[in-house]
Amino acid sequence: MPDTRYAIAAVLVAATVTFALRALPFAALTPLRASSTVQYLSRRMPAGVMVILLAYCLRDLPLSHTRTLAPLAALAVTVGLHLWRRNALLSILGGTLAHVILASAVFAR
Repeated sequence: MPDTRYAIAAVLVAATVTFALRALPFAALTPLRASSTVQYLSRRMPAGVMVILLAYCLRDLPLSHTRTLAPLAALAVTVGLHLWRRNALLSILGGTLAHVILASAVFAR
């Protein structure tokens, strides 16, 4: 069994490393917050990420099949909800709910 001092030292080292690794991003990003490039990216990245996710989710969707209508209708619901309420959580939940209902009940195989 390890010595008590050794175990305490190991726990303290692990705690120090964990704290430092969690604090490092905040310390590194503080000077960047005033950067015009970072401010531009913070405005543009959410839309860019959504476009990339959209392309990824719809990349293998066959356009000649009736099952294509469920994801496209869910996409329209998501966009409509977001334009109506500007609430990301409502948009995501509404689009997901629309897709699940349409894919399992309306456009089921």
